[in-house]
Amino acid sequence: MRIALVTGANGGFGKLITVELIKAGFLVIAAMRNTGSQDELVSMVKKLGMEAKLEIVEMDVTKEEQIENAAKWIESQYGQLDILINNAGYSQGGFIQDLTMEDWESQYDTNVLGAIRTTKMLIPLIKNSKQGRIVNISSVSGYFGFPGMGPYCSSKFAIEGFSESLRLELLSENIFVSLIEPGSFKTGIWEKGLEIGEGIQEDETLKRNTFNLAKQASETAGDPFIVANLVRRICDKKNPRFRYRVGKGTNSLWYIKKFIPWGIIEKIVIKKLNK
Repeated sequence: MRIALVTGANGGFGKLITVELIKAGFLVIAAMRNTGSQDELVSMVKKLGMEAKLEIVEMDVTKEEQIENAAKWIESQYGQLDILINNAGYSQGGFIQDLTMEDWESQYDTNVLGAIRTTKMLIPLIKNSKQGRIVNISSVSGYFGFPGMGPYCSSKFAIEGFSESLRLELLSENIFVSLIEPGSFKTGIWEKGLEIGEGIQEDETLKRNTFNLAKQASETAGDPFIVANLVRRICDKKNPRFRYRVGKGTNSLWYIKKFIPWGIIEKIVIKKLNK
């Protein structure tokens, strides 16, 4: 039996990833900051009649002690970890000049340092597996910096670099690190990101248009099950590749960023946001 741990498992991608892995035969340790919000996940697993495949642990990725306790518990119960899904995160919306340093520190503590803490603490257990896998959930915002999302975009840029280094460090030990770069999907991550709309004045054209575009993207976002299904398929692959882009427009945006000069890109974006 293969053992997987999913961070941020109580909602969004994490909840669906947990269910998909359980359906695929994994025993899943659902790690969440607040175990009081486990009811929906537990209900979904009960409907499948697969409660024996679910373990829930309290693990806030910003708290090293909780991660350490989870690692010790996994070692005592199973002796190894086959799959780590670094999913926990949120999107801090707002223009850079309006955000506090506390906003930035909180964003990085969860999205970047949280993934690093968790990975560092669990690597010894993953090395005990014959098919070790680490899947880091990044974003289209990990290769394109959108206005009004500076903390989130830069945190995902950091995850991209971290994942590249980690992949190269662990590959010779048969541990495959993969990076998923989703576009817009209907998850709770939009709720905090859309707070940039609060308090915007009518004469703040750039901010107003940025907010409207972000809101439009959230309303037309895709089904997050697509991402959960991709994670399951990566975990089952013998030699998963490093980078997976998923969602409407993600490939197009990647090619635009790669092949079109930045000067042209910024003229197009600024024109669209200031009209």
